[in-house]
Amino acid sequence: MINVDDLLNLLKKNKSDFFTGVPDSILKELSYSLQSKDYKNHIIATNEGAAVSLGIGQYLSTKKIPVVYMQNSGLSNALNPLISIAHKKVYSIPLILLIGWRGSPGIKDEPQHNVKGKITRELLKLLNIDYLILRTNSDLKKFEKKIKISRKKKNIIACLIEKGTLKSTRNKNKHLDYYSLNKEFFLKTLIENLPKKAKIISSTGYNSREIMYLRKKYKLKNSKDFYMVGGMGHTSSVALGHSLFNKDCTICIDGDGSLLMHLGSIKTAGTFAKKNFKYILLNNNSHDSVGGQTTYSNDIDFKKLSNSFGFKRYYSIKNKNNLKKNIKKFLSSTELGFLEVKVGNNRIKNLPRPSDLIKVKNKFLK
Repeated sequence: MINVDDLLNLLKKNKSDFFTGVPDSILKELSYSLQSKDYKNHIIATNEGAAVSLGIGQYLSTKKIPVVYMQNSGLSNALNPLISIAHKKVYSIPLILLIGWRGSPGIKDEPQHNVKGKITRELLKLLNIDYLILRTNSDLKKFEKKIKISRKKKNIIACLIEKGTLKSTRNKNKHLDYYSLNKEFFLKTLIENLPKKAKIISSTGYNSREIMYLRKKYKLKNSKDFYMVGGMGHTSSVALGHSLFNKDCTICIDGDGSLLMHLGSIKTAGTFAKKNFKYILLNNNSHDSVGGQTTYSNDIDFKKLSNSFGFKRYYSIKNKNNLKKNIKKFLSSTELGFLEVKVGNNRIKNLPRPSDLIKVKNKFLK
């Protein structure tokens, strides 16, 4: 194991003191430390491509090598600026990538992570990114050598970090509830009041896992579900595509982190969606499933945003008052609607994870 402070001190020693990225469960100890008062130069980005771009901008201003962190699934989002701007054969801009390695060899994980985990090293090689696997304190010395080479040769380097590698002596951030409405209660009430042929398409993280849990616990058999086990930020696009070629009610259940990751997709939905498309934003102002880091969504006026993006009606639910009535009002509307539900964080322990994904797909298609 490696103490996070040792890693951060090494980076600061080598004049890398700007950090940006997208939270990841493997790297949550890093996030907790970066959100402390000691690290003012830290930005949680909406997506990994934006994080890489922020780092590029910082380098162009200071000539210091930025540190960009992400889950290995986020490498896909980061490819464009990594290849078309930072690559050695383009602008040759040095970056340090700290990558949470889900699906690493020998560690049991979910299907989507196993796929990405298997190709992560090959992808880095294809990008000509020099990397090492960071496991113990002895690896920090190797890492420092690579940083010095990166500074000299102006190339990108990466550290792959497996589950359980990082530890911290700091107190963990309190997993704050910004809002009081119990998410389990809302989702149960919603599912109970959906039309029989409704289809739910739900975002990655806790949203899909909670729906799966509630189905089993309360034997809720009306409607069908498609769980976005990956593809964070693309839930609304999948739901829109489904709704345009299916007359049944399509319920898109999204999270604030997912919405912000690819915000332009909501504009597409607002432009092309029909009345059978129902968008629900579960806003808890946090990346709940990877450590509770803030998404900064609490100061966004989603009423103005949704209206400017083409949604005709905005609905808001903040508590249990008239919950069933308000849900039915939203679902029965013939105008394109955007429902923001301000909910607390997940409180269900040991949530199940979708495993037989082909079975999930086939059931949804029936």
